[in-house]
Amino acid sequence: MKLDKIMNCLPHFCCGSVVKGFGRGSKELGIPTANFPESVVDKLPDDMQTGIYYGWAQVDNGDVHKMVMSVGWNPFYKNTKKSMETHIMHDFGGDFYGSILKLIILGYIRPEQNFTSIDNLISAIHNDINIATAELSKQEMVEFSKHSFFQDIASITSKQPTKGQLDVTADKVVNGFQTKET
Repeated sequence: MKLDKIMNCLPHFCCGSVVKGFGRGSKELGIPTANFPESVVDKLPDDMQTGIYYGWAQVDNGDVHKMVMSVGWNPFYKNTKKSMETHIMHDFGGDFYGSILKLIILGYIRPEQNFTSIDNLISAIHNDINIATAELSKQEMVEFSKHSFFQDIASITSKQPTKGQLDVTADKVVNGFQTKET
């Protein structure tokens, strides 16, 4: 894995509807996650390696919050499908399946790894949250929380997308906000 290749993919903008995941985040780990459908995961850049990332998140048209995210197969659980599991650093008080989740992925923390126990996994996640919190408190990162990407999606597109149109419409919107030359 080459860190420079990963960093060339960032910032990365993505958007999609929140789907049910494996049901482990809140129940087993005490760390709730929001999950993207495979159609969003499949659009990640090829050079964006599996691992732990941080950035900003918005649910529907609400406030923007810090987030930490696992991209990969989660070896502790031996997943067979690649996933994007986002922990938003905010208490929403419940599930928000079907909501629109928008992310700006800004930084990379560490590669995906296996753990010998669930306690070691939870400890690593808490450490990732601490690292993400510190990095996202830097002024150059705070600026991304105010990015126009987080404006009302209805004002970006000609009309509010339906659930079936969401991932396609969001992909067009995201591509409109590319900040690095390809």
